[in-house]
This record gives sequence, structure tokens and C-alpha cells, in this order.
Amino acid sequence: MASYKRFEDLPVWQKSRVFAKDADSLIRNSLIKTNFKLKDQMSGSSGSVMDNIAEGFERGGNKEFTNFLSYSKGSAGEFRSQLYRCLDCGYITQEEFDKLKMDAERISGELEGFINYLNNSGRKGHKFANR
Repeated sequence: MASYKRFEDLPVWQKSRVFAKDADSLIRNSLIKTNFKLKDQMSGSSGSVMDNIAEGFERGGNKEFTNFLSYSKGSAGEFRSQLYRCLDCGYITQEEFDKLKMDAERISGELEGFINYLNNSGRKGHKFANR
């Protein structure tokens, strides 16, 4: 794996950013916007995927980073559950559901792979590089 200097360079963060943008577009352009609590929950969970990657990266250590990657993975799962609620309430179409569910599953899989890589690597993160 390449050594990344900024979280913005991480492919999984970049995909998570697009995911959050797509989620926001769905929320603004569907009946989800009429359910204020659900709208806020979905906006929060989709944004948390990318935000937790960034926060964990900035912590500088692999143990903290993997912990925050786990939070990101949890947020992707939370968003998928919220998508089911939207589908069941008739707020979104099956096509809209399928697209964002698949995107969330892909990101979750990449996060799982990244967590496994970090857990099995000898790298400790830049915070501990010179210790």
C-alpha cells in the first residue's frame, strides 16, 4: 500500500465523499426531506463515513485509525438500514435504494479490507514512526 500523507488521498475517503454527496442529493430530491428526523439521521450517517476516516487518519496511529475506520463501517451499515426504512415508507424507488445500498456495501467492504491490512501490517502510523 502506498504511504499516504493526507486523508484526502485515500481512495476509500474519496469514494466516501462521493457517497455522502449522492446521499445528500437523494435526501434533497425525494420524499425523505419531509421526514425531518430521518433526513437528519441519513445526512449524519452518510457524512460520518468520510468524517471518521479523516479523523482517524489525523490521529496518526494505526490503532486509533482502525478504530475510526470501524466507526465509518458502522455508519455505512446505519445508512443502509435507513435506506430500508425509506424504501418501506415509499420515500424512494427500488432503483434509488439499490444504487446507494450497493455503494454503501462497497465502501464497507473496502473499509473492512483496510482495517485488516492495518491490523496485519507492521506499520504503526506516522505518530510512532520515529519511536
